[in-house]
Amino acid sequence: MNYIGFYIIILLSNIIQGITGFAGTILAMPPSLMLVGYDVAKPVLNALGLFAGVYVLMTHGRHVNKKELQKVVLVMSVGIVTGILVKSLFVGKEEILYKCLGIFVIGLAIQGYYQLTKKKEHVTESRSQAQTGWKNYILLISSGVVHGMFVCGGPLLIGYLSKVIKDKVSFRATISSVWIILNTIILLDDVRTGLWTVELIKIQVITIPFLMAGMVIGTKLYARMSQEVFMKLTYILLFISGISLLVK
Repeated sequence: MNYIGFYIIILLSNIIQGITGFAGTILAMPPSLMLVGYDVAKPVLNALGLFAGVYVLMTHGRHVNKKELQKVVLVMSVGIVTGILVKSLFVGKEEILYKCLGIFVIGLAIQGYYQLTKKKEHVTESRSQAQTGWKNYILLISSGVVHGMFVCGGPLLIGYLSKVIKDKVSFRATISSVWIILNTIILLDDVRTGLWTVELIKIQVITIPFLMAGMVIGTKLYARMSQEVFMKLTYILLFISGISLLVK
């Protein structure tokens, strides 16, 4: 039953991903940790993020902003290595990391919901922040650390990339390229540490149709329904997910 719940979570989170353009993995990670544990949730969701990136890049590859892609990959790679090292220090003490992830998700949900409701008031502030180089580097490194530990660095990366790439097509193609490269690094590390077994490969194969179905449904809903409503729903769900990790 836990694995059935895991597959449903992947379907629902990727419907949200298809509508909002982000939050698929970070929305799926908290309930997945509770259902199937870190050693299954992290490598499977990481690989799904890689597949999703390839799916987008197949149709939008020519719109990649190569300059920003190079910058993001180089800076986030430092964070990813740091995140992997930090995770290795907490072997057998994953509950501590779960609590940290819960706090991070709750903070992200509150900030995102507030900025969404106060969008107009934050336009000037966001533009000024985009000009502050050191803040951008901190944002990217932090994104890498979170991604290295939980493959959930997307929201932080979006916080940076949305300020420097305004074209939606280029944004989507560039961020998809980032996930292909960085998730491949994490995938190789998961193979190195022995997470990938025959049983895990079977689980991964089963998840792919749920991923594809979620993305297709989400894309169709995106064309018909209010994205702002679903963005608010996403932040509410993130908040609930974060709370669930704290009380786990």
